[in-house]
Amino acid sequence: MSKFDRLSALMRHFQMTVEMVEAGEGNLIVFGRPGNDSPCGVEFWPRHERAQSVIAPEKRLVEARADWDGRSNPLVAALPECVVMETQDDDGTQLLLQMLVAEAADRRCGSASALNRLCEVLLIRLLRRQIERGATTPGLISGLAHERLSRALVALHDDPGRNWRNIDLAEVAGMSLSRFSEQFSLQVGETPQAYLRRWRMILARQAIASGERIQSVARRLGYGSSEALSRAFNKHYGQAPVSIRMENRGLVAAE
Repeated sequence: MSKFDRLSALMRHFQMTVEMVEAGEGNLIVFGRPGNDSPCGVEFWPRHERAQSVIAPEKRLVEARADWDGRSNPLVAALPECVVMETQDDDGTQLLLQMLVAEAADRRCGSASALNRLCEVLLIRLLRRQIERGATTPGLISGLAHERLSRALVALHDDPGRNWRNIDLAEVAGMSLSRFSEQFSLQVGETPQAYLRRWRMILARQAIASGERIQSVARRLGYGSSEALSRAFNKHYGQAPVSIRMENRGLVAAE
């Protein structure tokens, strides 16, 4: 595996869930050619705000509701409204779609787990394709598509608690400090330190909502104290960390 795996460092922080749904209710759709059940392409609407299908009027074979921690996931937030992949020149994805369609049709024991894993692999392939294509606007996709900046982003995702200085990140990227700072802001749309603060806040919110102690979160994410984390959290989200925990407990109790 490459030392600078652009996706794995991000993916392990977010939980993906997939549920098979009726036509018109999903945001992950596998299409087939009219007249047969051979898959020809897939659409992913990451923010669940579907418009008219891009691949239509092809036949819909499978429709699922896939959620990858929604807007809290910076990669999902950076994706375009609709991610499309046609498979006529991609034998690997074609085979994966055939397996997904067969599993959805059979609905045998363990199918829910199998479909989750197949959809996860499918989304990884979609994301790889998106990163390879790059982006026309600043954001995380644009940064990950950049050969050198992606190294710094992976380092931030992998070790958010480290006291990263711009000079350290520039060294990881193999760039001069001035060039790195300029290109990071241009491609990602914010400074390296602003991105690091935002990434830490995303992880802090996750951890606190799951019940981890604020002091432990602060230590792991590079804050000198729980008070320092609380100040940063309140500045970013406009509420104290303890309120997030209480909100989450209320949701669990309601369920």
